[in-house]
Amino acid sequence: MGSKLRTRPAVFLDRDGVINESVVVEGKPYPPRNLQQLVLAPLAEEALAQLGKLGYFLCVVTNQPDVGRGTMAKEDVESIHTYMRTKLPLDDIRVCYDDGKKIDSNNRKPNPGMLLEAARENALDLTNSFMIGDRWRDVEAGLNAGCKTVFIDYNYAESLRRTPDYTVGSLWEASNLIVNLRQNN
Repeated sequence: MGSKLRTRPAVFLDRDGVINESVVVEGKPYPPRNLQQLVLAPLAEEALAQLGKLGYFLCVVTNQPDVGRGTMAKEDVESIHTYMRTKLPLDDIRVCYDDGKKIDSNNRKPNPGMLLEAARENALDLTNSFMIGDRWRDVEAGLNAGCKTVFIDYNYAESLRRTPDYTVGSLWEASNLIVNLRQNN
C-alpha cells in the first residue's frame, strides 16, 4: 500500500523591499549593505505570523548578486539572514549569489529554481502557494513556478514583464489579502 505524500502551501517572499526596506536611489531599489542598514518592513513579524498560523511554509527567496560581483561580503548577507531568523517566523531562506552573468543559473530569479527546490525538499503545493515580491523578477519567478503572485508596488523606475495576480502596497496588505483569499475558499 502506497502512502500519499501530504503537501502544504507556501508563501515565498522576496527579501529586499518585502521583508525589509530597500535602499532606493534614483528610483532603483538596492539591498542594505550590512546589518546596521537593515530596517524590517512595517508589521513584517505580524504579517508573517498570521500566514504561519494558517499553515503556510514561509520561505524567503532572494537574489544577492552583489556577492557574486565582489561588491558585498557574503558574511554581511548571512548576518542579515541570521538576524531575520531570530526576529521573524521563517521556515527557510534561499539565496542566489549569481551575478547575472552565468547563463544557466536556474536559481536566479526570474527563473523558478529556488521555489522549485524548496517545493521538492519540503513537499510544498505550488498551485496553492504565493510569491510576494516588489520587482518584475519576483513576479516572473512566481508565475514560472506555478504560484499565484502578489506584487508590492512601490512605483520603482522599472516595468513588469507580466501582470501579477494581485497588487498591493505593503507586506501587511499582501498578508491580509492571502488570509482573506484563504477564508473565502
